[in-house]
Amino acid sequence: MLIAVGVSARHLHLSDEHLEILFGQGYRLTPKRHLSIPTQYVCEERVSIRGARGAIHNVAIIGPTRAQTQVEVTRTDAVTLGANPPIRLSGDLDESAPVTITGPKGQVELPEGLIVAMRHIHMTEKDADELGFSHKDYAMVIVPGPRSLVFDHVVVRVARENTHTELHIDTDEANTAALSNGEKVNLLRINDKKIRLEQLIAMFDERQLKQVEACIANIVAEERRKVAEMEDMLALLRKG
Repeated sequence: MLIAVGVSARHLHLSDEHLEILFGQGYRLTPKRHLSIPTQYVCEERVSIRGARGAIHNVAIIGPTRAQTQVEVTRTDAVTLGANPPIRLSGDLDESAPVTITGPKGQVELPEGLIVAMRHIHMTEKDADELGFSHKDYAMVIVPGPRSLVFDHVVVRVARENTHTELHIDTDEANTAALSNGEKVNLLRINDKKIRLEQLIAMFDERQLKQVEACIANIVAEERRKVAEMEDMLALLRKG
């Protein structure tokens, strides 16, 4: 099944309390553009985030407000900040990394709340039923093209609010695979929660299959060489 890609740059979600600290009492976010999830939108407002080593400015805010403030960055961003955020699903913030957020009216120092978002698929209930997925199952996604690769361990998030099925990755992952917003990738169907090998093979063209075969052949040859060396050593030990 072909599904669309949504690429997420660094952004954050604010609680009502922290919104007022950063922008002033009674402040309300200004929607700029709605996202693929209809209930969420990019805001006009921007803030800065700071870690132990450096800062990143002009960071987007995603509305509406949430119960808990959360900052999502890439691993590349984390190097700039001097932080070591864990890879987590949205909302899983226990023992995540600290970060400081600065707005026009104030500053918030979070002891935890900085994460790298785990890649995931927002899936409609209809697609989940047809493909045999349940909420929080794992899927595999095949990326075609000159930088083809496999995204494994992709969390499936099934929700009634999802209007279409879409893979969400961050800019680091998108750049690795040379992917842009809206491009299509292959979601592997599953049967009894197991991915079929023949379905995986069908995703590759003849050239890519030959590359895989050559790689496997090299691995087998290397293992045979190691076994032969061990057999020679055993033979010498027996003679001794």
